[in-house]
Amino acid sequence: MKFTLDNQPVDKIDTPCIVIGIVDGEGLTGSAAAIDQSSNGLLKRLVESRDAPSGIGKVSLLHDVPGLKAKRVLVIGFGKREKLDRSRFNQACMSAGKFLRNHPMDQCHICLHEIQPRQASAEWSMRQAAIAIGRANYRYTATKPLKNDAPVPLKTACFQGPAEQQPVLDTAEALIHGYNMSRRLGELPPNICTPAFLAQESRKIAEDHAGVELEVLGEDDMADLGMDALLGVSRGSTHPARLIVMKYSAGKADQSPVVLVGKGITFDSGGLSLKSPDNMTQMKYDMCGAAGVIGAFLACVKLQLKVNVICVVAAAENMPDGNAYRPGDVITSMSGKTIEVLNTDAEGRLVLCDALTYSERFNPHSIIDVATLTGACVIALGHHASGLISNDDSLADALIDAGEDMVDRAWRLPLWDDYQSQLDTPFADMKNVGGMSAGVLTAGCFLSRFTEKQRWAHLDIAGSAWKWNANEGATGRPVGLLTNYLMNIAAGGKG
Repeated sequence: MKFTLDNQPVDKIDTPCIVIGIVDGEGLTGSAAAIDQSSNGLLKRLVESRDAPSGIGKVSLLHDVPGLKAKRVLVIGFGKREKLDRSRFNQACMSAGKFLRNHPMDQCHICLHEIQPRQASAEWSMRQAAIAIGRANYRYTATKPLKNDAPVPLKTACFQGPAEQQPVLDTAEALIHGYNMSRRLGELPPNICTPAFLAQESRKIAEDHAGVELEVLGEDDMADLGMDALLGVSRGSTHPARLIVMKYSAGKADQSPVVLVGKGITFDSGGLSLKSPDNMTQMKYDMCGAAGVIGAFLACVKLQLKVNVICVVAAAENMPDGNAYRPGDVITSMSGKTIEVLNTDAEGRLVLCDALTYSERFNPHSIIDVATLTGACVIALGHHASGLISNDDSLADALIDAGEDMVDRAWRLPLWDDYQSQLDTPFADMKNVGGMSAGVLTAGCFLSRFTEKQRWAHLDIAGSAWKWNANEGATGRPVGLLTNYLMNIAAGGKG
């Protein structure tokens, strides 16, 4: 999808559809006012009669509006001004994008950014409107091609504005590449998206983009490093594990890299601690942490950010067979710390702990791991926020701010020593589960034991990466949060 600009008066623009916004209880402004004037007050009459409703996300499609060259006008409601924050702005723009995706037009002219939420700049509104339209335009076609009579997604969205604003749209376009990569990987079936497939997709990124280096470690390489926690998870699968390492070095030579670590469990049966059938059907999404860090890495490369970034993906499949690891096993991680396995379905923290230890060799500026780690996080935060746990206040604040700005929000949860004792066991340095209570926190405590010397943050995206038991697929999150964090560092922020 391409984003362009056109600053002609809206009545002169020849397009299949002009998209405008209205605010409940306010007069028409900007392009909406211009369209109303060209149509002799038609738009105002429709708003006043509520035939063009102004509630948040409400949609009205007008055909053959007098005085315009455009064939249609799509009117999007932004609700009441006093409630119009960044999240509701994003909601309205996503509603517009979904409508456009599902109707027979492959280009449009967008004016939604003329409405600005509180404490947001005109530049932010344009960027976020473009990101929302682009995200909503996504369709999964890998194993279900579009039918001949199906509406096609947008190919081009032109925005009202001068040519010098193109860099704003270029930023949005790069982010859409990252979101779409993350969503596509997340939605592919597990018979296609295996650990080897993730390595193959990473190789394509390296081949297609200058400055990207790739290293893929096989199981023998990982065994030599002592990564028995990661390999333990993989033992029951016929698909060998991979540790995928992508490097992008566009920052200063002495700048420590940001390391993004993704949980890449390409299918999670639960292992011998077998999941219920209902829960297992969604476990192709258990590699969305890997998909998220790969998507953010791709967006960073597309933006040509002046930063050093390393993407580490711990890819494995968790299956039961005669060689699978068992409840009661004690395994030794790469760090040398021993782990008693009480539940083979708590496998994400096992692949991550070895990946985190491996990442220490890069002397990182910060390490951020991303994982669909716990159902407890969905219970706590639902599908709106990712859970954030960190051992560094400044890092946590930087990630929260990046997510707020990108409407890809996270909520910080405590990392208190009080919870650490739930991991105690007489048979190893720790056990891999801490019991029913505070499951998301004890999972974070487990990972914290492998990052004690690092600035580290953990994002639990079990609720935000996809909506459980919904027919909506992967969201691509937290590509926006992570990319914005890297953008802020590239712009001179501490991160």
